[in-house]
Amino acid sequence: MSAVAVESAVAEAISRIPDPEVPVINIADLGILRAVDVDEHAHTVAVTITPTYSGCPAMEAIASRIVFEADRMGYAADVRTQLSPAWTTDWMSDEGRAALLRFGIVPPGPAPVGEPHGPVPVTLSRHVVACPRCGSADTTEIAHFGSTACKALRRCNACLEPFDEFKAI
Repeated sequence: MSAVAVESAVAEAISRIPDPEVPVINIADLGILRAVDVDEHAHTVAVTITPTYSGCPAMEAIASRIVFEADRMGYAADVRTQLSPAWTTDWMSDEGRAALLRFGIVPPGPAPVGEPHGPVPVTLSRHVVACPRCGSADTTEIAHFGSTACKALRRCNACLEPFDEFKAI
């Protein structure tokens, strides 16, 4: 985990909580778990999470699951949502990216780099995404939003299978 040091069993249990929208990846590997501060003496845990985007409907379910896991182990949890800095797909672990690919979801590439404000550069390059099933680079975006807002729906033109692409943010 990048920003979180697992120091106790309760922290480990919290780090393994699956994302409710993409349950093949846990909240630590997704990069939304920012901090877990355990007070062993007081049996409390303060957990900081950052949503993948503002208004993400999964955050309430994640916070409830954190409270549940902590309570199950005899701890009281204080879950805090931190919006700044904004989550980026660069926070995802390599293990999380591999889990997505094994499940048939193309993991995101590097987050776009550039000025946060101002004109958007126009490029003539084509966004190439390899099919997670057959490996063909001949794929097409069907819809910019897939099963969740953080994914795009694509189709492989070689094997004709649809698949999700986790968008880089």
